[in-house]
Amino acid sequence: MPLRVLTAILFALAASVLPHALVHASYPDHIVKIVVPFAPGGGTDVVARTLAQEMHKDLGVSVIIENKPGAGTIIGTQSVAASPPDGYTLLMATFANAVNPSLTSKLPYDAHKDFAPVALVARSFNVVVVNPSSPIKSIADLIAAAKADPEKLSYGTYGTGTSAHLAGELFKHMAGVNLTTVPYKGAAPAITDLLGGQIQVMFTTVASCASLVEAGQLRAIGVTSAERSPSFPQLPTVSEAGVPGYSAESWYGLYAPANTPPEIIDRLNKSAAKAVQAEAFRKLSVNEGLVMVAKPPAELDRYFAGEQARWRSLIQDAGIKAE
Repeated sequence: MPLRVLTAILFALAASVLPHALVHASYPDHIVKIVVPFAPGGGTDVVARTLAQEMHKDLGVSVIIENKPGAGTIIGTQSVAASPPDGYTLLMATFANAVNPSLTSKLPYDAHKDFAPVALVARSFNVVVVNPSSPIKSIADLIAAAKADPEKLSYGTYGTGTSAHLAGELFKHMAGVNLTTVPYKGAAPAITDLLGGQIQVMFTTVASCASLVEAGQLRAIGVTSAERSPSFPQLPTVSEAGVPGYSAESWYGLYAPANTPPEIIDRLNKSAAKAVQAEAFRKLSVNEGLVMVAKPPAELDRYFAGEQARWRSLIQDAGIKAE
């Protein structure tokens, strides 16, 4: 091949590759947006805002939150799936992203194929709580009471397919008991009825119950995580307290649109891993009952696939459908 032809080919290849390399090397050079598919003020919003605050320090650009609630997280999630794969629009995904494919017959995106995992940021759990005047003082007591009178006990939940709801359904399935599900529009009205004796038990978040447990207004009898929580070290897990193998947790994972360049994914993963080491997250882990993990993309991918499979089985067996 003549030298001038070879030179032309190499020049053309360099010209096609160099702009992309420069773009990736300069990333990020403007605002990064994290879409939260919930309204402001909830647990996911708090975690995302803390993450954005810390990632801003590392990335050197503003990292902002855009709340896009609606349709059980589907609206916000779809907006990220349809965004350019350039690392400037990200999704704070949760438990809902793993269960929505099983709750809804047709989603406007593929929960696995349309997203690139960035980092598994944190895992959390629910606390099993009862009224302090209740004779139920342990998970074993709850199981015994439910078996003694299958129609008597009810548990409050706040949204079909939420971690609080499915934690209760998994408990019923694995413990072989019946608890009547009573839906509410939020944790607060459900807790009000628990305090008033209208329902007997809840599987609820740390943020919604910790202060009430501390004040003696609620009695905590177990945690739904696989291991005991540093936030409630005195509480047994449901598994060790009478339902072997039981585990139900919520989680927070950062995603980008599919086909985002791996160099950008790696940059974001390292930034998220650095962010969760900050003091702000240490405080958040206590207040929200979080276990900070900051796992790499491949770990989030495996974790998500496992969560999707395990909850699909329960949802199908129980006949649960999105409202």
